[in-house]
Amino acid sequence: MFNKSIIQGRLTSDVELKQTHSGKSVCSFTIATERNYTANNERITYFIPCVAWGNTAEFISKHFNKGAKIIVEGLLTSRRFADKNGNNRTVIELSVEKSYFDGTKEYKAEQPSQPQFEEVAPNEDLPF
Repeated sequence: MFNKSIIQGRLTSDVELKQTHSGKSVCSFTIATERNYTANNERITYFIPCVAWGNTAEFISKHFNKGAKIIVEGLLTSRRFADKNGNNRTVIELSVEKSYFDGTKEYKAEQPSQPQFEEVAPNEDLPF
């Protein structure tokens, strides 16, 4: 069987990096992606829940924020749980194995420190 998905879209919120009790990095986020125009010439938007672990989670949380375009690759997974009312629920999400920039420059950027220059008095001898 083959289970591989590649999705391009925009993050619907900022990514929050968390740690498990054992210290492993994890982040959950949602990607909004659109389907091409339908018969009514309307776009349909899908919201895809995703989860990333380890270095992939750290990379995504460091370089992407709300509204940024991202490409993710991974496996569709499902998990079952009981909600707070005891009802059984199933979640299908993309377990992200790899993530990519999509070529635009909309990402978090660490601002390089600006060089500090000393003011030189107009009549002061210059060392050159």
